[in-house]
This record gives sequence, C-alpha cells and structure tokens, in this order.
Amino acid sequence: MGRDKAFLELNGRTLLQHALDLARCVTANIFIVGPSSKFGSFGPVLEDVLPGRGPLAGIHAALKATTSEINLILALDTPFVSSAFIQYLAAEARTTNAAVTYPLVSGQSQPLCAIYRRSFLPVAEESLQQGHNKIDPLFALVPCRVIDDSELMRLGFDAGMFDNLNTPKDWEAARLRSSANS
Repeated sequence: MGRDKAFLELNGRTLLQHALDLARCVTANIFIVGPSSKFGSFGPVLEDVLPGRGPLAGIHAALKATTSEINLILALDTPFVSSAFIQYLAAEARTTNAAVTYPLVSGQSQPLCAIYRRSFLPVAEESLQQGHNKIDPLFALVPCRVIDDSELMRLGFDAGMFDNLNTPKDWEAARLRSSANS
C-alpha cells in the first residue's frame, strides 16, 4: 500500500476506527492486536507473542490472552463488512460448538472476519511452532461453521463486503465505491 492502512480515512473515519466501531456492535471487550507503540492510544493492545509471523500469530496472541469463549477476529482492511453481518456471524457462532465460524466467498475463506473459539489456540500454536503461518489449512483440523455464498445471498449480504485493501488501486476503488454509496 505504501502507507499504513490503519490510518487511511474513508468517510471521515480511519480504517482502524471503522473496525473498532464494527467490533463494538457485538462486544465492548475489544483489543487491538499489534504494536503498543502504534496503537496504544486507541485502546487496549495485545502484541504478537511470535512477532513477524503474520495474521495467524495475531489470532494466536488474541486467543492466548482472551478469557472469552468466542472471539471476533476482524481485519481493518475490509471497510465494507456490515454490522448486520458481524451480528449474524456472532449469533451463528453462539449456536454451534465449531472452533471457527467464517465466511467462504467464491471458494475463498475469510479467516480475518471470523469467530474463533479458544479451542483453536492449540491448533494455531502447534502450526506456528512447526513454522507454518497459513490459517486456512488449519480449518480442516477443527470443526467449522462455514457461511457460504448461497447463505450470504439468501440473507441479502453482498459478498463484495469482503473486498480488502492491499494496493493503492484497491484503495482508490474503495474511495470511489464509498463515495458512490454516500
């Protein structure tokens, strides 16, 4: 991206603020996973136990620190995820004992817009200890509740809400999309 995504503004709010507000629609107990030096002024921060290992290390840090059974993991670079979907995701997670409740869109899992139970911690920890940082392959090792395209469509959720921002081109498209929806 060339700059810190957390502090990019869309509709007058940073992507970080948007993600925090979205998480607040299901819980008041919110932590930011990342460096305290960067995020400490925005709320409670959890630092990676295994820094430099990517998003799985962030999930690991969150699950290691939490006392909550179900935990929303939400990337800040998906600004079009709706609060209605987050509420649905959390409600679905509460109805099952699945270790992970996540959307699967066009065959692509969305592991950073998902609910993880604490039971996923040992699986994440073992994977990281073995030098594996990918999240998706771990879903085959635990019970999962998958919210697929047909369920999203049936409920009226637009799969495009999971579009994330990784490049300046993605950012520009998001700005145009956001202004068109305003």
